[in-house]
Amino acid sequence: MDVHQPEVRSYNMSQIKGKNTKPEIMVRKFLFSKGFRYRVHVKSLTGKPDIVLKKYNTAIFIHGCFWHGHKNCKYFVIPKTRTEWWLNKIKRNKLSDEKYIKLLEKDSWNVLTIFECELKPLSRERTFNNLHQTLLKISGNE
Repeated sequence: MDVHQPEVRSYNMSQIKGKNTKPEIMVRKFLFSKGFRYRVHVKSLTGKPDIVLKKYNTAIFIHGCFWHGHKNCKYFVIPKTRTEWWLNKIKRNKLSDEKYIKLLEKDSWNVLTIFECELKPLSRERTFNNLHQTLLKISGNE
């Protein structure tokens, strides 16, 4: 049983963004500051990656820890209500993620995934350094 009225729950869920989230914008600003140019939410690619660096044949997905069931993450907390429904939803998301990554890799794309917890203040610098090094390695400019 839900603790909110259906109208309140509907409103709350409608406020959750799927595109142009704060973590996405943070990564985009970092990439731009380092001279990388990209496209966002490319519909022609499998899974509509959040960021696509065509020059580097790289697709980047930026996942919310809760929505994508980030294992051993403090931001992935299983809800106490409708638990089975949420677990099924998250499982479907994870299966979709795996499918999209496999299809993109089959088409010779480099696929990177960044979770929202990796962009928190304590780990952001390390995440950005790793991303930068990975892209330099892909480009051959290491």
